[in-house]
Amino acid sequence: MEDTRLRLIDLSGEIFQKCPTLPNHPPVTFSQYQTHETVRESEGVKFSCASSFLTMGEHTSSHVDAPCHFDERDNALSVDQMPLEQFYRPALCLDLSHKSLKSDISVSDLQQAEEDTGETINKGDIILLYMAHYDRTFGSPSFLTDFPGLTKESATWLGKKEITSFGVEALSPGRPGKNNFEVHLVCRDLGFTHMEGLANLHEVVGIGHFQFIGFPLKIRGGTGSPIRAVGIINDSKK
Repeated sequence: MEDTRLRLIDLSGEIFQKCPTLPNHPPVTFSQYQTHETVRESEGVKFSCASSFLTMGEHTSSHVDAPCHFDERDNALSVDQMPLEQFYRPALCLDLSHKSLKSDISVSDLQQAEEDTGETINKGDIILLYMAHYDRTFGSPSFLTDFPGLTKESATWLGKKEITSFGVEALSPGRPGKNNFEVHLVCRDLGFTHMEGLANLHEVVGIGHFQFIGFPLKIRGGTGSPIRAVGIINDSKK
């Protein structure tokens, strides 16, 4: 008799006051709006409630880029127009944790990482790239700038696999400057997108394909959205 259990792995970064954001995106502000110190009464019933005030950009913490973020054409989809199926897909995590900070991820790096999984990148997959960047730099200024990143060539290699999207721990898919711009343009030209600011990817390395879920908020006309990224692991015991 087969005992099937689902294990959920949180792959999301936190959203908090002044959490790391790139300087060309709005910062996060998070503060109390009302607290339990204020007690109200209605028709003889006394009660209190707490709520907070939150402002942030679309590209905060773990988030997805909508096509219209990097595609200037009128028909480029905003985040609310993207098919929900794009955010609930089989995923495979490639181990690139050996890459030095500030280094380029080459095509050969991706090929070797794919081979090391013992599996194959399939059409429609979501590919996660574990670079150990979060582990090494989170909480320091280096988190915003010192990550390994894709190049035009390696992003093109991924795109030609006809994946749905890829995800990274860094706040950009390519290293700051030319590489980052070119990787975004590869996504535009080959019709796929990417997620940034993921966490805990070490927990999904070496397990082969698993189910990924990371739905965005339904922001009308949004160029992106925070997501709650989760890996769904099917642990079966016989």
